[in-house]
Amino acid sequence: MNSSWRVKSNLHHMSECKSCKNLNCLIKQNSVDPNVFQLLETKHTLKYKKGQQFIIEGTPAHGLFFAYQGKVKVVKTGVENREQIVRFAQDGDVIGHRGGFGSSSYYSISAETLEDSTLCYFSKKDLKNILLKNSRLCFDFMLFYADELSASETRVRKLAQMSVRERVIDAVLLMDRKFGSTDQLLNINLNRKDYADYSGTTEEQVIRVFSKLKKEGLLNAKGRRIGILNPALLQEEISKHILPKSQ
Repeated sequence: MNSSWRVKSNLHHMSECKSCKNLNCLIKQNSVDPNVFQLLETKHTLKYKKGQQFIIEGTPAHGLFFAYQGKVKVVKTGVENREQIVRFAQDGDVIGHRGGFGSSSYYSISAETLEDSTLCYFSKKDLKNILLKNSRLCFDFMLFYADELSASETRVRKLAQMSVRERVIDAVLLMDRKFGSTDQLLNINLNRKDYADYSGTTEEQVIRVFSKLKKEGLLNAKGRRIGILNPALLQEEISKHILPKSQ
């Protein structure tokens, strides 16, 4: 493993998958299988502080991460080194699957914690051994990759067809669906650049859109945190871009 991992990681062995609270985690869902449980001893638990990068784009891919607790942004570098946030991850989500588990030898993305986070890690070799012994887990991974491909295609279409305002609204609604809200504020603390990097626009444009939405009584803000005041109206504004599930 590269030196940046060794320096940044507080690495120790754990095997608490059976009691894990993340019911959506693919490993948790299959942890009762004796073949899988025997191999859980190969798992490592890594702790990172907020703002630490634990996957670096272009470095050798050694394994796959699962978010045990925390929030993560996944980033890809574009033209002129412009960052594009391709997805966000929280408790139970898979991170680094395109390089950490697959034919690629290198990570095609970078990943950085948005808050203090705990991650579970399996090496490529160990995960392949688990999959060879558990057909259900292998099938679950196949469905996961299919869903990821569908989500990626939908995102490309939205970035191409939506206006700047619609892309920013879509990003805010996604944050609400994924992380939820408390007291009308999203349960994720992103800066305006993060919203811009996810929406495929600029920080200045995000600031302008947020300002207009606040004047229209659709959003509120407290510091960097954004809150949705009228989700129905925001959803209606981008409804023409929401395809039926059958499509």
